[in-house]
Amino acid sequence: MNHKLFLGAACALLLSACATGPQTPVIRHDYVSQNQDSRSLFIVLHYTVLDWEKSLKVLTTGGQVSAHYLVREEPAEIYQLVDENRRSWHAGASYWAGNQNLNSSSIGIEIVNAGWVDTPGGRVYAPFPQKQIEEVIKLVRDIQKRHNVKPERIIGHADIAPGRKQDPGPMFPWKQLHEAGLIPWPDPVQVAARKTAYEAVPADIGWAQDRLGRYGFNIARSGQPDKLTSDAIATFQMKYRPADYGGVLDAETAALIDVATTPGGMLMAPAPAPTGTGKP
Repeated sequence: MNHKLFLGAACALLLSACATGPQTPVIRHDYVSQNQDSRSLFIVLHYTVLDWEKSLKVLTTGGQVSAHYLVREEPAEIYQLVDENRRSWHAGASYWAGNQNLNSSSIGIEIVNAGWVDTPGGRVYAPFPQKQIEEVIKLVRDIQKRHNVKPERIIGHADIAPGRKQDPGPMFPWKQLHEAGLIPWPDPVQVAARKTAYEAVPADIGWAQDRLGRYGFNIARSGQPDKLTSDAIATFQMKYRPADYGGVLDAETAALIDVATTPGGMLMAPAPAPTGTGKP
């Protein structure tokens, strides 16, 4: 065999391959499946426990934590830090209604807020400026519409990690999100009626654990008043009865839990009509 001829043919083949380079697949988009939804199933609200400058630094540099959005308090402005198509690191170890590791299925919103301080009179949480809350509501509504997030999946960090996390805390006005047509709320008429019943016959802790697990918390029915149960009750109270969130299963809390986990017990307020300045 002519070795020179063989070598020349091999070199020509190699050069031909190099000239062609890596091949880009041809992908056609003629068809679209109906069997799909958004990867963003949840919206999770947080507070930063830091001022604006420190919040921005931690969420954008080497702090190993991030969020899709940061809502500043003064001036009240919204900043996008992570593209919604990418995963931000905001939820950590988390669980809600059978779903775990919510970083992979949620959009995280951090709200600039000092969080809390412990004082001789007890723990004191910082308020949220109304203009900041209005921006949060606008942002949540926009995300909810685009991703079709179910109202019961607009939740707080404390919901998915009770005890370990408290944010957005008892000062966050969840009721305003309900009034904006974003989240459900226990029917006050049903709550009042059942409160009377639970005043007469107190609720059992095993019943509460079962209902709280049904509501969404990662809690098992042990029948024992353990710390996880107390933390879950306190988190539930922070949202629906923020005036008293001591984690005690009193009659009003039992009524709220009962209504929140009974079909037809959670009500949605009508979304406000859109306003505009354009001419008809």
